[in-house]
Amino acid sequence: MSAPATGPSAADVIAGRLFDAGVRQAFGIPGGEVLTLVDALERAGIRFRLAKHENAAGFMAEGAWHATGAPAVLVATVGPGLANAFNVAANAEQDRVPLILLSGMIDPAEALTFTHQVFDHAAVFRTVCKASFRAEQGAVDAMMDKAIGLAMAPRKGPVHIDLPVALAGAAQPAPRDRRRPPALPAAPAGPALETARARFAASRRPVIMAGLDILEEPDGPARLRAVAERHAIPVVTTYKAKGILPEDHPLALGGHGLSPKSDAAVLPVFAEADLVIAAGYDPIEMRIGWRDPWDPAKAIEFAHAPNTHDMHHAALSWVCGVAEGLEALTADAAPKPGWDHARHREALAAAFAPGDAWGADRAIAELLAALPPEAVTTADSGAHRILLSQQPYARRPRALLQSTGLCTMGCALPLALGHRLADPARPAVAFMGDAGLEMVLGELATLRDSGAPVVVVVLADRSLALIELKQRRMGLQNAGVDFAATDFAGLAELFGGRGVRVSAPGEAGPAMAAALEAERFTLIEVALPRRAYDGLF
Repeated sequence: MSAPATGPSAADVIAGRLFDAGVRQAFGIPGGEVLTLVDALERAGIRFRLAKHENAAGFMAEGAWHATGAPAVLVATVGPGLANAFNVAANAEQDRVPLILLSGMIDPAEALTFTHQVFDHAAVFRTVCKASFRAEQGAVDAMMDKAIGLAMAPRKGPVHIDLPVALAGAAQPAPRDRRRPPALPAAPAGPALETARARFAASRRPVIMAGLDILEEPDGPARLRAVAERHAIPVVTTYKAKGILPEDHPLALGGHGLSPKSDAAVLPVFAEADLVIAAGYDPIEMRIGWRDPWDPAKAIEFAHAPNTHDMHHAALSWVCGVAEGLEALTADAAPKPGWDHARHREALAAAFAPGDAWGADRAIAELLAALPPEAVTTADSGAHRILLSQQPYARRPRALLQSTGLCTMGCALPLALGHRLADPARPAVAFMGDAGLEMVLGELATLRDSGAPVVVVVLADRSLALIELKQRRMGLQNAGVDFAATDFAGLAELFGGRGVRVSAPGEAGPAMAAALEAERFTLIEVALPRRAYDGLF
């Protein structure tokens, strides 16, 4: 009979593996079933951050991932704690977030005769996670290597881990050496690549459609920029990939996929182009109007996953490293003279230029003008997100964070807070609608307790503006979209922050400048008229 294990506990192995993967922050709400795990995380050097709801905690974890590149970690206890985490796990699947969801679990033997707060965690979370594991005695290190590897492998996504209560404190064998992180797929080669290279050499009006995949590659945006500049190729991005090419660059055509007005200006680019290069483009972000946006015969695609969505097609397609694909396609090709895409930039600028009168467009323009280039902005779901996404202010990748695949309301505040906690040197500003903020008002207390001077902008028009607009367009009666005003600036003061209200041109910029200098959080309430977004996007 083998001797009992006398090494670190299962919780210690989990915490140690996460620390080795670069994790320094974990978020969640503890319960009795995860106390051993929370203690292990803290002892390993991973700060456990208390939130008011697991969904918000998951978005805080995502914000930290954007800041550091280390896996996002969410801790939830049994029953309602884990059930509350389902939305953010589904969001992580659709937004390609490497979320490690750690949950407590009633010991299987006990669950045979004990039903309080017990449900089949794995059956639920396998529907939205890349995998669901149950920690087993003697194999916790192997499980963690698999879980982290799966979460971080292209395309990234959530992984769920159940830790039985009794196992959490049980001694394990000495952990084996940690596995190396997964490599990106190889660059393309062979006869099909030669065909693609010949098409590129013959093209005179190529365009790049860039998406999320290239953000996940070391130096991916810089390598894409080098290819675009060498050959004068204009670059269109999805809205979460804003800033892959700085949006003040003459080749940048902005982030798209949300606005019919922007579609009218940018979709003709693909019609005029004689070659479309889809560079890590994942259409999960896009509206249905982006189905088949170009002729497949003139398209070449490099992506991290096979095309199973049928939103677009390409005559030549590779699952590979996107930057490697771009460089293999364009290697040794002569620089191109450039083509007339400037008029499309001009059309976009004109379409989204703010008016002189007070409204959402004027307020957002003033607020953005006051931001330093290194600032991180987050956007909640709603009408303001469409307008914010179209503004050409992103000077670097991940300058704008949002829920793009699932479009979860209430995400902007926790995203900004998680990012600021993980990267305290970078200002973080959350843009929210009034309905979205009211969904997560409790997280103002989390913001207060953190001490992070995050700026929260709430665009208050007392309506679910985007839904109300759709309701009117359908000729339906007004129902379920309007609500009374909340004194958000006053609430901020009650929660220990600064509250500011702006309601006229010239007020928003100075309010933002002052908020960025404050030592505690600031909430800027932007008072807007009803139907403030009509005609803007």
